[in-house]
Amino acid sequence: MKIDRRSFLVASSSALVLGKGKLSPTAYEQPSETPEPPGLERIEARDVAVYTTADKTNYRLSPTDKLTFKPMVQPLETQICVFVDPSKRAQTMVGIGGALTDASAEVFAKLPPARQREFMDAYFDANKGIGYTLGRTNIHSCDFSSASYTYVNEGDKELKSFNVNHDKQFRIPFIKQALATAGG
Repeated sequence: MKIDRRSFLVASSSALVLGKGKLSPTAYEQPSETPEPPGLERIEARDVAVYTTADKTNYRLSPTDKLTFKPMVQPLETQICVFVDPSKRAQTMVGIGGALTDASAEVFAKLPPARQREFMDAYFDANKGIGYTLGRTNIHSCDFSSASYTYVNEGDKELKSFNVNHDKQFRIPFIKQALATAGG
C-alpha cells in the first residue's frame, strides 16, 4: 500500500493535536463510571498546521500546509485514517512526547537561534505549541547517534572512567531547553 505525504501527515498530526491539551492532576485519575464524553465540536473544523524539514530543500521547520479535522464517509482501504470515538475510554494517558536523541539534538543545534526558539515553543510550550509532557533519551550511543560511544570503559566496575562529556555538547543542553520550555 502506497502512503502519500498528506495522508501520513494527517495521521501523525492527529495524535499531536489530540494530545495538545495541558495535563492536569485529574488527567492521571481513572474516569468515573459515567464519564461525560467530550463533544466532537472541540476537534471538528480545527486546523492543523503542517511544518516540514527536508534535506536538499529550504524547508527548515517551515509551514507547508494546513489541514482541517472534519467528518468523513467510510474511507477506502488505501486511505490512512485515524478514528476517534470520545465516548469510549480504554485507558488513561499520561502524556505525549518524543525521543531526545543525539540526532535530534545535533540537528537542533544547527538551527539559527530564532528557529531553535520556534522549535522549542512548537513542541514543548503548552500555550504556543503542542505541549509535549514526556521525553525519553538514550544512555550511551544508539542508532540515532552520529558516533559510537559509552559512558564507562568496559570492565570498569568501579566506574572510575565514567564520563558524559559527549552529551554535554548537544544532548544535555537540548534536554535542558526542552524542560525549561515545558515549565519543568
